[in-house]
Amino acid sequence: MKRKLLLFIHIFIILSLPLSCGKQPDHRFLKIGLHEEPKTLNIWLASDANSKKILSLIYQPLYLRDPETLTLVPWLAAGKPEFHPDTISYTVRLKPAKWSDGSDVTSKDVAFTAGLIKEFRVPRYYSSWKFIKKIETPDNHTVRFYLEEPKAIFLTRTLTSSIVSTKEWANIAQAARTKQKPLKALINHKIEKPVGCGPFVLKKWRRGTYVHLQKNRYFFGLRQNIGGRILGPYVDDLLFKVYGTSDVAVLALKKGSIDIFLWGIQPGYIDDLKQQKDIQIFYSKKSALYFMGFNLRSLPFSDVSLRRAIAVLVDKEFIISRILQKYGTRMDSIVPPGNRYWFCSDVSRYGEGMDRDDRIKTAYHILQKAGYTWEEPPVDGGGRVVPGKGIRLPNGQLMEKFTILTPPADYDPHRAMSGMMIQEWLRALGMPALSRPMAFGALLTQIKGRHEFDAFILGYGRLSMDPDYLRNFFHSANDKQRGWNMSGYKNPEFDRIAEKSASEMNREQRKKLIFKMQKIIMTDVPYIPIYNPALIEAVRKDTFRGWVETLDGIGNLWSFCQIKPILN
Repeated sequence: MKRKLLLFIHIFIILSLPLSCGKQPDHRFLKIGLHEEPKTLNIWLASDANSKKILSLIYQPLYLRDPETLTLVPWLAAGKPEFHPDTISYTVRLKPAKWSDGSDVTSKDVAFTAGLIKEFRVPRYYSSWKFIKKIETPDNHTVRFYLEEPKAIFLTRTLTSSIVSTKEWANIAQAARTKQKPLKALINHKIEKPVGCGPFVLKKWRRGTYVHLQKNRYFFGLRQNIGGRILGPYVDDLLFKVYGTSDVAVLALKKGSIDIFLWGIQPGYIDDLKQQKDIQIFYSKKSALYFMGFNLRSLPFSDVSLRRAIAVLVDKEFIISRILQKYGTRMDSIVPPGNRYWFCSDVSRYGEGMDRDDRIKTAYHILQKAGYTWEEPPVDGGGRVVPGKGIRLPNGQLMEKFTILTPPADYDPHRAMSGMMIQEWLRALGMPALSRPMAFGALLTQIKGRHEFDAFILGYGRLSMDPDYLRNFFHSANDKQRGWNMSGYKNPEFDRIAEKSASEMNREQRKKLIFKMQKIIMTDVPYIPIYNPALIEAVRKDTFRGWVETLDGIGNLWSFCQIKPILN
């Protein structure tokens, strides 16, 4: 018995050594804090940030943006695409690569991916692939894409889509075809262990607690020079730990329980983190849009005058200075100003430079001219601003209470607080507005799935550098369940210009069309752009080094292929 006890103590001491010794072991977990766990590992369903972060390390595209220049560099592809104008086709050659199950990545996998997206009309992908007329695979490493017509987005959107394994998805697709709703069956299929060709593979997902990824020994980029960088990965394991709130995650970062919190740090934490000698803070620009949207499918927000009046009342400067604590920039178009080539500054800039009284007076006159009336107007006979009460629509109907849906404060305090402030600004004009926080998943279902809402505050944290998302967000064809046109905006002129912009191969001519689209949207205001927050990230600088800074922060694929443990 005594011998067994001594053996147990000996084993315990050995297992405890890595935690108590000053020297770190060669093999290390990179521990990553997540605000929420991923919703799914099905790439066709994944739309939340955490699912996409994890899947981006597993499934890979043909081309990836360079972190410094943001130009496209060959990733899974072996070189630049070759354009053949006589046949409107592109030829892409693949690097030698294997899937995580050891089978070869071939041109047939690329063709299969395209066919799957087109056949099932997979949301978020279909618009980038539907114009592909046919694909030829003359050999295992050559793909030839034939387009129905020239498309500007082929290079920037189609070729940056992730490729999936035929072996993994063929049987899933076949089973989905037998269902009454094939697309639903495809995107809701539970993926237990994704087969990818990226730097990491799934080891284990313990729901509600952590996701464990391991180095993919078949990763095609291992020890290769891509984009001027010798790639790893140089760590063997990634452990994504779910914390639920920023308070708990930031405390874990300070204590060393995690090496990075893969979520934007709120400004309120910065002063404290600056005092921590082993923590480094990164400040990055974002290609992002945080906005207020309306349901244009019915009154009252089907009236453009009401939307313009609200745009005047929303004090963006206040939100940026007081809520974001100056860690952000004002947005006046759907395209962020940091995307300099595509950003149009010549748009309607509602309420710019106005104080509170001027905003109320201007909004009052917009609505009064449109036929709105009040029991007690917000501007009295002497031109003074007073509390408004009992606003009526142009048809004489009393404006009913309406709700501004926002994410909860523990998910995003900026949007939650912005909703509260906008509620008060609208009430000053007599509008019966109510800001209501809602769990994020339920919020998306209400807005994107059911279309049962009045107004909302949401954000796109990572907009593509190609502004074709303007077409996706507002084209009338996308006003459908789970479609990108959440507001139900319809404008035939916008649709025409948007379709033309997607096909225009001349970059300068396309820029003119994109500018027109921005002007139309900011005249009709289905969305009110509010702000683009700075991305603030924090890491332990005593455990890992080599984070790659780029637009949208350090939590990118390049970083996970470059970071190395610090061995004391």
